[in-house]
Amino acid sequence: MIAAVVTVSDGVFAGQREDASGEVLADAARGAGFDITGRTVVPDDSDAIRTAVTRLCDDDAALVLVTGGTGFAPRDVTPEALRPLYDRLVPGIDEAMRAASMAVKPHGMLTRGVSGIRGTTLVLSFPGSPRACAENFAVVEPVLDHALKLLRETPTEHL
Repeated sequence: MIAAVVTVSDGVFAGQREDASGEVLADAARGAGFDITGRTVVPDDSDAIRTAVTRLCDDDAALVLVTGGTGFAPRDVTPEALRPLYDRLVPGIDEAMRAASMAVKPHGMLTRGVSGIRGTTLVLSFPGSPRACAENFAVVEPVLDHALKLLRETPTEHL
């Protein structure tokens, strides 16, 4: 299945920092059997975020992993940019990721990530921390195959 990664970061976009979080998510998705067809870096800008994610969904990615811009800083606008793109929200995934983050450190409750479904694409919103990306991908990986089969109307067995 096809997956893509969008990194939201002014610093990475400006070439001032490495895209460590995007690399962690791309590696994790590859390890889970996904073909990574795109890695995009955008600044903390609502229009840029919406444009990148919409393009990837329209290009038929099954899974889009977005990292960054979910905190409390004034330029952290990823949740506000993503929410209008979704046909449906997936709060259980966000709740599970936040719970896992809070089990590691209290600051996990400060992430405002909002994940959802656009058409037949699952878009997951991760914090900008490479460590949090790895921890949170491990939380969602067990349900991805089943979730994406349901979205793509592939027969599944309900256990």
